[in-house]
Amino acid sequence: MEISLEDNHGADRFLRRKEAAQYVTATYGFPCSPNTLAKLACVSSDGPPFRMAGRIPLYPQDGLDSWARSKIGPLVRSTSEHARHAA
Repeated sequence: MEISLEDNHGADRFLRRKEAAQYVTATYGFPCSPNTLAKLACVSSDGPPFRMAGRIPLYPQDGLDSWARSKIGPLVRSTSEHARHAA
């Protein structure tokens, strides 16, 4: 279920946790599950930003985009080059 919230910056699109996980997987090509998002929301500050509507977490689509892009490393030509970037 997609929800819109109008604020001073225009319309933001919010996704519930299941749809947020599906969106990240479909858009960025790496696995993301609702359980992973739930765990990140509870025990980490490394997850995507979200708002609460009562007890329901709502993820803004632009926040999911920023978070997913931050998880993707730089373009490399070999695994040894990847290791240099990761260090």
